[in-house]
Amino acid sequence: MDRIPLEHLLLLGAVLFSLGLWAVLTKRHAVVVLMGIELIFNAANLNLVAFSRYDPQLMQGQLFALFVMVIAAAESAVALAIVLRVYQHFKTANLNQIVGEE
Repeated sequence: MDRIPLEHLLLLGAVLFSLGLWAVLTKRHAVVVLMGIELIFNAANLNLVAFSRYDPQLMQGQLFALFVMVIAAAESAVALAIVLRVYQHFKTANLNQIVGEE
């Protein structure tokens, strides 16, 4: 079975990271910003697993990716709870309206 070249995996990770960063910087809806942060975490996970694939004796990359996934899941739960409370208070999830820029 042929391996996918490391460059292709790193390019995919860079694309995921760029899309996540674009969502965080340009979108106004809090849930979309959280999805952008998740894309950034997934790009980091992809890079960690790609590097660990080329060092099969050490499972460090996969172990770090597992920790990142656990932290991302906890972050998502807490962040969505915060967004729900903010929505109940302000009746909007638009970040600009919440901070008073509009």
